[in-house]
Amino acid sequence: MTATALAPAQAADLFDLDAPIAARRIVVAMSGGVDSSVVAALAARSGAEVIGVTLQLYDYGAATGRKGACCAGDDIRDARAVADRLGIAHYVVDHASAFREEVIEQFADDYMVGRTPIPCIRCNMGPKFTDLLGIARELGADCLATGHYVRRAQDGDACTLHRAIDPARDQSYFLYATTEEQLAFLRFPLGGLAKDTVRELAAAERLAVAAKPDSQDICFVPDGDYAKVVRAVRPEAEAPGAILHAETGAEIGRHRGVIHYTVGQRRGLEIGGQAEPLYVVGIDAAANAVIAGPRRKLAVGAARLVDTNRIGPLDPAAPLTAKVRSLAKPVPVRLDGVLGGGSAATIRFAAPEYGVAPGQAAVLYCGDRVVGGGWIAGTTPAE
Repeated sequence: MTATALAPAQAADLFDLDAPIAARRIVVAMSGGVDSSVVAALAARSGAEVIGVTLQLYDYGAATGRKGACCAGDDIRDARAVADRLGIAHYVVDHASAFREEVIEQFADDYMVGRTPIPCIRCNMGPKFTDLLGIARELGADCLATGHYVRRAQDGDACTLHRAIDPARDQSYFLYATTEEQLAFLRFPLGGLAKDTVRELAAAERLAVAAKPDSQDICFVPDGDYAKVVRAVRPEAEAPGAILHAETGAEIGRHRGVIHYTVGQRRGLEIGGQAEPLYVVGIDAAANAVIAGPRRKLAVGAARLVDTNRIGPLDPAAPLTAKVRSLAKPVPVRLDGVLGGGSAATIRFAAPEYGVAPGQAAVLYCGDRVVGGGWIAGTTPAE
């Protein structure tokens, strides 16, 4: 598809709804960015009735003018302007208190116990794919459409989730916890498009957000200072302690609080006089200690997953790969245990994997298809 190929029939095909499309109602999750705005434009072009919904996730006064966020003050204004331009209804739902409880406070608590959180997955599990989906159903929608770069496929009554066509924009890592019931109701019309094409479509529709910068991964940490957010939510979080050598157990330095450190980190340790570069290889929150060691101590042979989810069928004999960070490349793994239903399972890496941090997610793939994943609760060193 090109920017000039926005015929109603082509736009309608992206939403995979039964005809007649004019009898369908599409709710679009509008964050105020270019991606969700183009989804709204495609939905309007399809001929369906379209309703835009924006979740206000921050206090309006504090959020106004914030850059690199989403669902904030300026973003709400942008979403409303796009809805007006397209001639569709638009509602803003105050979700700030729930977002703080479900996402921000959990983010702070994870850092306090030495985990490396992924709040974007928590947001998709709660405010976006649970609460927004409920709102869409209450509005009588036939589907909820979002601007995520993933692909949804349907084979009879079964729905599956796949990587986006544009690998640089793929967001499937953040959506592994989507349930099959949710997936049946969701639509991702941008999964088959390149980002450049999406911006061209926005310009063709004369949307003011066509050149708007993309939001950051963690919208409520626009300046990248995670510790500042944790301190604001949990003032007791910052307490100095010992940095211990992973191999000798000796105290080799002092830290400013475990909330400043994550597994795999090298900068910020400020330890000199060592025979080789040191990395954060573990965090003992109970002892208020940061464990530092050489890079070889980061090598992981297996990871234990909890609260797992499975999407679609899983052939036990099928080769699997896993991503243990959003920007990591998928690597071959073997699955031990049952994936899905909130159960625990273990993935074993074909080769040592580095920087695997408790608190992050491991997402499993069979080819391009997302088969599920879980939260990393612990790791086993590589032999």
